[in-house]
Amino acid sequence: MEQQKVTAIWQYNSEEEYRLAEYIIGLEKAALNKWFKGDTSGYEQLWSKHSFSYFDAVVTKRVDNHATIAEFLKTIEGKLFADSYDFSNPRVQFGQDMAVLTYQLFAKTTLIDMEYNCIEVFQKETGGEWHVIHSTWSFIRPMDKKFGTEKEIV
Repeated sequence: MEQQKVTAIWQYNSEEEYRLAEYIIGLEKAALNKWFKGDTSGYEQLWSKHSFSYFDAVVTKRVDNHATIAEFLKTIEGKLFADSYDFSNPRVQFGQDMAVLTYQLFAKTTLIDMEYNCIEVFQKETGGEWHVIHSTWSFIRPMDKKFGTEKEIV
């Protein structure tokens, strides 16, 4: 019987699943490392150009395509920075050529103090590359937050 890999409280059913989870987490961390240095290209490249949707606490409607999110990213390019961030409790769940990464993100940035529940739905696209087809960044317990004035993106 094959031994199961355990991360936190969940289990991966095979070595291949464990390696793929680590790969997907690595893709997300690479995008975050750029993100907190003011470089939005990591997410611009990670998010699918073929099929994409996005929810965030700072957008009022769902974004339904890559072109729209690319325009949004241009507005914050070079303006969002953080000295460090905490990427907590990542978990990857698998389906047929799909994976769902969930984690919590904490960072004090130049634009916003981030305390997010993050959901990234990955799909294996033509050519075998994994891209995010849906992304949601929601505040952790928004009813506990004291929202100050919004910082303007200049």
